[in-house]
Amino acid sequence: MRNSKTPPKKETKMVKSAELRTAQADFSATFAAFKDANDQRLAEIESKQTADVLLNEKVERLNNALDQQTNRIERLSIKNAQPHLGSTTKSGEAKSAWSSYIRTGDGSALMTLESKGLNAGIDAEGGYVAPAETESRIDRALSETSPFRSISSVRRIGAGVYKKPVSIGGASSGWAGEIDARPETTVPQMDLLDFPAGELYAMPAATQVLLDDGVADVDQWLADEVRDVFSAQETAAFTNGNGVNKPNGILNYTNVADASHTWGNVGYVATGTAGAFATTAPIDALIDLIYAPKPRYRSDASFMMNRRTIGALRKFKDADGNYIWQPAQTAGQPSSLLGYRVVEVEDMPDIAASSYSVAFGDFRRGYLIVDRQGVRVLRDPYSAKPYVLFYTTKRVGGGIQDFNAIKLLKFAVS
Repeated sequence: MRNSKTPPKKETKMVKSAELRTAQADFSATFAAFKDANDQRLAEIESKQTADVLLNEKVERLNNALDQQTNRIERLSIKNAQPHLGSTTKSGEAKSAWSSYIRTGDGSALMTLESKGLNAGIDAEGGYVAPAETESRIDRALSETSPFRSISSVRRIGAGVYKKPVSIGGASSGWAGEIDARPETTVPQMDLLDFPAGELYAMPAATQVLLDDGVADVDQWLADEVRDVFSAQETAAFTNGNGVNKPNGILNYTNVADASHTWGNVGYVATGTAGAFATTAPIDALIDLIYAPKPRYRSDASFMMNRRTIGALRKFKDADGNYIWQPAQTAGQPSSLLGYRVVEVEDMPDIAASSYSVAFGDFRRGYLIVDRQGVRVLRDPYSAKPYVLFYTTKRVGGGIQDFNAIKLLKFAVS
């Protein structure tokens, strides 16, 4: 029996790999066509001060095709990277109790475990706290799809608020010989940052046929169903959240010109032109942005912008005629801009007058995501008959933890 089951698994893996290779080949061909068309467009602008309308349309079509193919490659890469989760490390009793609740709504076994002191996770607000393995699946699915989680710091907490003391400077130091006096040093200035966790929820629906299927992995189904909803809501909050029952987004702080930057504000560099890059030397603003953070923040820095801004930058060349945007060399890796990786976040604003459409910096140092331990699941078979709803909640917070690590590009004169 073991040998008879082995070939289908190998065959599925080979099909996925072939599909990914095809997607990569399509992308390479489209990118080559895009560069050829854009080179013609730039040559016409240089010689005639304008480009043919049809040529402009061709460049835009190819640009949009690159966006679609990039998304396809990312989806296939995530799909291929998912591990086989047929086995589980749950104890037999706990696994059976959780499965019984999800499939039939019978929580008596979970209550029995709680009475035995095994902490099945009965929640006072209704529903049950999912086992650690189920929570891990949801967290793993989120980390695979969330652009912010891929580059930010993530910390698990047990309370509703995470407080972090940080030094904002003022400490002094010096050199001294072996027997020299040591003058008293200045006490550093401290700031206490609060990261409260807001409630994030989703309500996937299942048919009773799925739940009755003893072979179906309902834990993985639940993780897959809430993944996209949680990821979209998280990303929107990490970008623009106002901090009220949700994280503080990177664009929700006071922005000041980087030359006047102080702790608690986010520094920005202006493009010099309202709602656009400068007509002459448009790349200079990006270079200024790269060198706005101190050197220690640049070694692991990333650009962050939406796909339309990426599409605009994809057309730029440096002084040597090389495109400043380059596609990823391998599947699952980000593209790069001027040598730094590009993270696509759809909630970043489009280029417009006074918009902050590009962020740059070391987000792992700069932005902190806090996950409160515990995912709660409430089974609801009544509200949407014949479907069974699973009201699933987790608590997430976030905000900037180092205001020197992240800089913004403002599309304005100053």
